[in-house]
Amino acid sequence: MTGAVRHISSRAVQVIIGVDTHKDQHVAVAIDGRGVRLDEKHVSVATCGYEELERWSCDLGHVHAFGVEGTGSYGAGLSRFLTRRGYTVVEVNRPDRSVRYRKGKSDPTDAEMAARAVIAGVADATPKSGEGEVEMIRMLKSTKDSAIKARTQAGNQMKALVVTAPAELREALDGLTASDLVERCRNLRPGRLYSPTAAAKYTLRSLARRYRQLSREIQDLKTELERLIRMTAPALIKAFGIGTDTAAALLVAAGSNPGRLHSEAAFASLCGVNPIPASSGKTNRHRLNRGGDRQANAALYRIVIVRLRHDLRTQEYMGRRTAEGMTKRDVIRCLKRYVAREVYSIIQKPVLILDRAT
Repeated sequence: MTGAVRHISSRAVQVIIGVDTHKDQHVAVAIDGRGVRLDEKHVSVATCGYEELERWSCDLGHVHAFGVEGTGSYGAGLSRFLTRRGYTVVEVNRPDRSVRYRKGKSDPTDAEMAARAVIAGVADATPKSGEGEVEMIRMLKSTKDSAIKARTQAGNQMKALVVTAPAELREALDGLTASDLVERCRNLRPGRLYSPTAAAKYTLRSLARRYRQLSREIQDLKTELERLIRMTAPALIKAFGIGTDTAAALLVAAGSNPGRLHSEAAFASLCGVNPIPASSGKTNRHRLNRGGDRQANAALYRIVIVRLRHDLRTQEYMGRRTAEGMTKRDVIRCLKRYVAREVYSIIQKPVLILDRAT
């Protein structure tokens, strides 16, 4: 009878779990609803470790929420596991620097601070689900961006080699466009490497072939990205000034579960286009938001620039606001905010996918 009473009493306790995530091991600390530290647990980064963490948490009482650091990196697997099990998962940023100065740095301390951020309401963001078509778009976009960067490096290295190549080879390749240089270098025949000229030809041919291979890879990734975006958010890709890359950046910023964004103002804050109050005393003003997802912010900027060049309504708006005394930079900031509102209304509409194979 006593054991049953203890069990019921334990289940009545409201528990908040904070988790400090790492590559091979997660550290969890439990506190109750009054902020009293209950226990800590170290688990492996694997399904068995996640299940062990769940059992440990439930034994302490009724789990109110999990505050998890790094839900987009080391904590992604744990976050998905807990969400599938029906638990409330809150995304927690790293502890404040002042706390680390006072209490030091340790994994249990970070985990406890994560739990206290949840109970205090400082951390209240729902993490991205990391599933579905948007997660596929994220992986393809990341790979495409790295391929573009590698291709640019190969092209720059070819141009640098031409500058320092022996005179005869340099004169033959100098002044060519990027595509012509790649095509010419791809067909070079260095022969046996007995001279600097032969080594330069061999190196240029290798870089040219790498450049061509990366170009084919980028095109394949772009084709798959376009297919996924048209399947996931066809209305977004049809909006004026929104292409494949900008649509991908905005979808990735919102995540596979855009319902976690409770308003268009929250999406604007996520993209870093909302003005931040900076009032003090008799001064009433706002400042530019330097935070948010910078890729999404850049995507909104590209949309605005395209519309300023080709959309009559946007051009008229620019003319009207500049006549009122606003600078062009300030008008662009306003336009980014308007575009964020438009994008939010599109991505919040569910898309029924009848045939994923098409």
